[in-house]
Amino acid sequence: MGTSGRRSYTPSLTLAELQARAADRTLQAEYESETQAILRDALREYNDRDVASIHQHLDTIGSAISRYLDEGSVDLLFGGSVAKHTYVNGLSDADMLACLNDTSLEGKSPAEVLEYFKSVLRQRLPRTEIKVGDLAVTVKFSDGHEIQIVPAVRTARGFRIADPDTGNWSNVIAPHGFARKLTAINQQLGRRVVPVIKLAKAITSSLPKPLRLSGYHIESLAIEAFEKYSGQRTYREMTRHFWQFAQTQVLRSIVDSTGQSRHVDDYLGGVNSAARKRVSHAIGRIVARIDAAEAMRSTDIWQEMLEI
Repeated sequence: MGTSGRRSYTPSLTLAELQARAADRTLQAEYESETQAILRDALREYNDRDVASIHQHLDTIGSAISRYLDEGSVDLLFGGSVAKHTYVNGLSDADMLACLNDTSLEGKSPAEVLEYFKSVLRQRLPRTEIKVGDLAVTVKFSDGHEIQIVPAVRTARGFRIADPDTGNWSNVIAPHGFARKLTAINQQLGRRVVPVIKLAKAITSSLPKPLRLSGYHIESLAIEAFEKYSGQRTYREMTRHFWQFAQTQVLRSIVDSTGQSRHVDDYLGGVNSAARKRVSHAIGRIVARIDAAEAMRSTDIWQEMLEI
């Protein structure tokens, strides 16, 4: 007789094996649920931090600048992580774009405008630390918050800010384009990208300062990491994906879509620079810790990384 009717035989699992599999699935489900709760609690803490204080400081700066302008007006636009809702106290930039409209300052150089802003803020905040850089005036408040005010001249084509390389006004920048792109990707993935950025900022803060990614760099990496993401939409899986992506991507440059600089990560030097390799190795250690947490189903490792 032929053998076409034969079927391969797979022995049934024993009761003990079935029970072990069921127990393993239960442990995995518990780990995933507990980790998700830890990440949500961390996000709740970040969101409850001093965002109100930041807005109060921004209002103080804005009223001081507006009050002392000789003529015309200035539009004060939130920039940095405040505008993008990725702010984490102590871990984020809090910038303000001061857009000059028909004022006596429009004919002056960026350096002259920066010095003027410093003098104005000094009158309003005589005991506060105020520094002038190539691009912005930085105000450090007694509660530890630092806010940068970036002067900008409005033109028919858009805004121009200081160009640190030339000392003149820059080419036209597009400060809102980046925020719009981040918002679109965040909405596309159920508003989970911005929370993952906040978690990434918290995790990177545990690294030595020379190895930390800037807030803007993290946000730019997140856009690239999640632009075509099709994995699970949980904070745990998305945080894991972000760091795996960042470990290799950080070795390359990301073009600054706002036009404020050539790349968002010029502070790390050129492609495959020594600084980039050091940061990549540091991120590799983060990836290894997350992998260890997954293998051991350890919520303690997640809490340690988030310093909870």
